[in-house]
Amino acid sequence: MNKPLMPTSKAQSNADPLPARKPRKRSPKKSANTVPPSNLRQKLLFVTIEALSLTTIAIYVIVVVLGNAANWFSGTSFLGSLLPFAAGVMALILASTAFLLAWWKLRAYLKTHSTILIPISAISLVLAVALLSGQDRLGQSIGQFRTLVGGKHEASRVTLNHQVFAAYRRYNSTNLNKMMQRAEPYNAAIAEAAAEFDIDQNLLQGIAATESSFNPRDSNDGGHGLFQITAVPKSVLEESKEHLKIEQLSLYDHRHNAFIAAATFKHYLAEMKNDVFLGLLAYNIGPANGGLRFIMKKYGVTDFITIQPYLQLLPRDYPIRVLSYALAFRIWQKQGKLLPYQEDSNAMQIQRLGVPGLP
Repeated sequence: MNKPLMPTSKAQSNADPLPARKPRKRSPKKSANTVPPSNLRQKLLFVTIEALSLTTIAIYVIVVVLGNAANWFSGTSFLGSLLPFAAGVMALILASTAFLLAWWKLRAYLKTHSTILIPISAISLVLAVALLSGQDRLGQSIGQFRTLVGGKHEASRVTLNHQVFAAYRRYNSTNLNKMMQRAEPYNAAIAEAAAEFDIDQNLLQGIAATESSFNPRDSNDGGHGLFQITAVPKSVLEESKEHLKIEQLSLYDHRHNAFIAAATFKHYLAEMKNDVFLGLLAYNIGPANGGLRFIMKKYGVTDFITIQPYLQLLPRDYPIRVLSYALAFRIWQKQGKLLPYQEDSNAMQIQRLGVPGLP
């Protein structure tokens, strides 16, 4: 027989229920798209290398294509010059677009194998372009591009630069070598003066070569010493004393002479708004009859090229001579010898060295 259920005891019925189990805290799941910091840095590095490489190639192509196009199609004829140049610019845009599309496809292909192949390929492309073009061709293209962008100002600069190169080419190599040797005892003083007044040392050497050929002496026109100092502004003398830290100047002291020359040229260079040609011309003319500023104002000229026709009784070739000697000193300093301008590839090498004091 089934026994009746026995009633639960009071103590049992009043017992507290079992405590509820607290839910376990689950750690948040890591997102499958989270990129470790090291991989992120690597990816950023690869993208940066790729971008810089492609930018380098783009700048190079623009300089070369536009520079050469400006040279090939120079002129004012619409059909013979302007239209072909415009067509060349359009062709450059289309070619750039095609290149970017091709690179995008190549990039996708390389990415399937290894991401490091992308920056390696970009760098390899830059090196290939550099090797195929050559340094001389690049320098020539940059010069043509500067002419295109610089316009009248750049055309004047190129003309004057080549006047300096031509003057250097005409020098007798034997006499020029002797001058380099005569300059040796004075180079330390000239270097100190150049550094003190923030002037190119070779430029200051060029002034000394033009003035005295490094044979310090008194001249018939009143010049004294290495730089043939004559009349100079009073403020220049005071500035020279200050830099030398002395009370009395001596034009027969080569160091004093160099400091006075550097201070004088710096004075006229500032007066001519840092135009080296006009600064040298003002240095040569000096303060007599109002100086160069008076002459320029009188004839309404603004630069060295436009003032030349009015300098028939003055040494208008003085800046060219100074700069051609300065160029010789730069070549001597950089190469350890003088290079004949007309031999082998010396002309391009000398042009790459540049004329001291000129951009």
